[in-house]
Amino acid sequence: MQQILQRRSFIHVGVVLFVLLTLSASFAFQGALPHALAAGAGADATHTKSVDFTAMLPPDQDAGRQALPANDGWAAADGGTTGGSTAAAAQVYTVTNREQLVQALGGDNTGADATPKIIYIKGVINGNEDDAGNPLTCADYITGGYSLASYLQTYDPAVWGTTAVPIGPLETARHASEQNQSQRVMIYIPSNTTIVGVGPGARVLGANFMVKGVNNVIIRNIQFENAFDCFPQWDPTDGATGNWNSAFDNVSILGNATHVWMDHDSFTDGSLLDSQEPQYFGREYEQHDGELDITKGADLVTVSWNRFGSHDKTMLIGSTDKPTYDVGKLRVTIHHNDFVNTMERLPRVRYGQVHVYNNYYDQAANSAFLYALGVGVDSQIFAQNNYYRLPVGFSAANIIGYYKGTAIHSEGDLVNGAPVDLLAAYNAAATTPLSGDVGWTPQFHLQIDPTQLVPNIVRHFAGANRTIRVAQNGTGD
Repeated sequence: MQQILQRRSFIHVGVVLFVLLTLSASFAFQGALPHALAAGAGADATHTKSVDFTAMLPPDQDAGRQALPANDGWAAADGGTTGGSTAAAAQVYTVTNREQLVQALGGDNTGADATPKIIYIKGVINGNEDDAGNPLTCADYITGGYSLASYLQTYDPAVWGTTAVPIGPLETARHASEQNQSQRVMIYIPSNTTIVGVGPGARVLGANFMVKGVNNVIIRNIQFENAFDCFPQWDPTDGATGNWNSAFDNVSILGNATHVWMDHDSFTDGSLLDSQEPQYFGREYEQHDGELDITKGADLVTVSWNRFGSHDKTMLIGSTDKPTYDVGKLRVTIHHNDFVNTMERLPRVRYGQVHVYNNYYDQAANSAFLYALGVGVDSQIFAQNNYYRLPVGFSAANIIGYYKGTAIHSEGDLVNGAPVDLLAAYNAAATTPLSGDVGWTPQFHLQIDPTQLVPNIVRHFAGANRTIRVAQNGTGD
């Protein structure tokens, strides 16, 4: 792999663009490699059968047997990330519904079974269904006499006020109803697990994958859709005018989880868009939390070649300003991801050393865009060669969002096709300037592509819905 990467050269930019323009929409997950393509005439043609054309993984190897490539981001540090790639044949599963998935993960939905395992998801996994496969609605989770109408009446700011978080029987009932839903939609992923979507139809609908307190997890080629909370909580003390807050992410990496690789996944709110939510108390009734949140001491995570679409609070790294469990952790690499019509947290960071490179921020049609890189308390973002398409009238100075941090490093960026020093643009408009010295330089990364190539490469290769070669006997094909 290193030999191929070393043969890459900027003089082959034209070759890359030509090849990208000629690719068909049906380009499969086992198809040709952009890194090999970028090597031009010197590329090894034998790599065109690889099952992972973006990570330069071995050809002719089953996707479930693949480990994170050496040096591919923070998840490659301290021994790397192998997931369930060493699983015995008896621990290789294909699942088509929630109950089968839970059984394959160990059966008790606690994330305790650390036996190496490979799980292929085929079709749709619906988090909101019972063990027999019957769909569940919000009404099925209600307990304690909760109703939204009563909740709105009781905690209307004109009645309840704006200085205290709701308490009382209705808040207790809301929380208990939310807990009922959480017992179905939160699916706990154990250590030493690889989960791979099979074909273009692999979807996880309405579920929250919990990667909590575990080590060595790989999740690839899955479309995560609409992890909605039936019972958002009103908090009048959140912000100047209060906010509705929800409990579920599409994927949560937390609780000191380490060595996690999220690759070629897609994240969307599906048919329940934030923009279509009603408003109560003058605020959007927010039923979604993050698409991919990394919090509470999680560490050594690589997020590569994913697509995040049409969402508000997209990716949070660090959930508290207090140095409770995050100092020295939250080391994350985010590369070659596609952020399309996403409003904020792309990512927002506290404490962590986060390498953000070669991502495409396609916000040109997004009038609600707020910021991309959130500089939180003690955050150490090192951003390189990212491409931003901004809405008309949106200033490059607002790409960086200030959240009590002090520094961010940014280099090689293009904004609407033109080179821009993001930090200089921010500081020219800010009342609290930021330093460019974050105190570290990334050592774990693969080839950093020229920024002008990022839109074409990322649009063609990021996200799920690829066809993955799988051998269900675990031997590869």
